[in-house]
Amino acid sequence: MVVYTVGTFDMLHVGHLALLEYCRTLGSVVAVGVASDQVVNSYKPNRPVIPLDQRMQLLKALSCVDIVRPYFELEYVSGCVELDVDIFVVGEDWGHKSHNIDVESYLNSKGSEIVKVKYDLRTSSTQIKRNVLSQSAIGENSQYPLTGNSQSALLAV
Repeated sequence: MVVYTVGTFDMLHVGHLALLEYCRTLGSVVAVGVASDQVVNSYKPNRPVIPLDQRMQLLKALSCVDIVRPYFELEYVSGCVELDVDIFVVGEDWGHKSHNIDVESYLNSKGSEIVKVKYDLRTSSTQIKRNVLSQSAIGENSQYPLTGNSQSALLAV
């Protein structure tokens, strides 16, 4: 059974890990599609902090992941065809846009399953980014103040 999920996977965190470990319980092969910066820009207001090649390298290092592939267009059918997917795992906010409907139609015609999962509320990449910015803004008042160089480097991220 090939299980496939897709996402940005920016700033890898425990929510990502929980999703990928859950995917492992569903099948023998876990494949992960990683959105390119251009794809992310098409549906989110900002680019990922971590470059695509590094996000892929981090995912490849996880024991619960077997295949990591980038995608450069906001469509999922080609990945499902290439991988011969049995189960496609998506988030609870899965919508009704054309790219979602296309892959649903393809998977239904093949007899494959779509599994929707709830997001892990413990953390998110967006929240991690907010925390970093918040901490850098108060760095001068903290127990461990940022030096000029470390503060500049942090803000450059």
